[in-house]
Amino acid sequence: MIVGSVKEIKQAENRVGLIPSHVKTYINAGHSVYVEKGLGIGSGFEDQEYEEAGAILCDDPKDVWEKSELIIKVKEPLESEFKFLRPNLIIFTYLHLADNMKLTQAMLDQKVTSFAYETITDSNGFLPLLKPMSEIAGRLAIKEGEKYLQGQFGGKAKLLSGVAGVAPGHVVVIGTGIVGYNACKTAIDSGARVTVLGIDNSRLDYFAEKFGGIITTLFSTEENIKKAIKDADIIVGSVLIRGDRAPRVIRREHLSLMEKGTVMVDVSIDQGGCFETSRTTTHSDPVFVLDGIVHYCVGNMPGVVSRTSTESLTNATLAYGLKIASQGVKCVESNKGLYNGLNTYNGTVSNKNVANALDLEYIPYEN
Repeated sequence: MIVGSVKEIKQAENRVGLIPSHVKTYINAGHSVYVEKGLGIGSGFEDQEYEEAGAILCDDPKDVWEKSELIIKVKEPLESEFKFLRPNLIIFTYLHLADNMKLTQAMLDQKVTSFAYETITDSNGFLPLLKPMSEIAGRLAIKEGEKYLQGQFGGKAKLLSGVAGVAPGHVVVIGTGIVGYNACKTAIDSGARVTVLGIDNSRLDYFAEKFGGIITTLFSTEENIKKAIKDADIIVGSVLIRGDRAPRVIRREHLSLMEKGTVMVDVSIDQGGCFETSRTTTHSDPVFVLDGIVHYCVGNMPGVVSRTSTESLTNATLAYGLKIASQGVKCVESNKGLYNGLNTYNGTVSNKNVANALDLEYIPYEN
């Protein structure tokens, strides 16, 4: 199969779908690889490395899109890239279609086959291609939250760790997945007081056992959320429904319960956001203040640590990409994880949660 990778055009997105060593792996498996010149520069990979690995470099991304049968990316195609969509093209990337009808319809109209990183599962039902970025996003959520807690950004002008004689800040984490775990760990390491809320008692038990008495665990009810956020300094929203739109766990009226200058970090923003007041922001303009509450809602948080993110992500995607390149859409017939990752095929939505979120007909893949 002809495999291609192009530079991401989303603002401040320097991650890349293919690294040079993996290009060589695809070529050794019998595939050919086209990449856009400058593909990896933002992540520290030079064109020469891609050439030495055997890739064919193209000056224009249009050439990569047109020549390739399989496009491997990091982020979803943006509207300016819709013109490159066509029948028989396979796209393998983060898609987050549940909150993106425009992209979904474009791919349905062009009968694009798409595999979404965020819905592929492993043998245990976990999300192996979401995990590496969730780890990074969870850690960044605290680092970015602490930054915007500073007074010049509208925050409370507090140091999260506190100092001798001054109490540390309070971090509230909503969600007990990979993001939530890493956010809690980073917040604890910074010296903060931490409360985590979730709806899975086994996960709450795990957090309590892992972190002991230095963390407060609460079952996530509206009343418990209201109590927790009253004196929170940073609130991290990290709830996820696989392939579906994120549920709204904090509503507009809840902002009045918080202290002015509280920072809310919505890590679920790619799936529509778990705070009612969230709207997608960018790395160049990452926060906005509403009702005195600072909102950080950057949709590609790991993009600012692109070298680490790229290496972690591509290590996870490689085995799945090789299966897709070798078998095309038929790979789903022998791989349940990739079956779950198939989002669109032949003009239909083939992921139930995506279909439900967008009120579209769900048609499962059949050979």
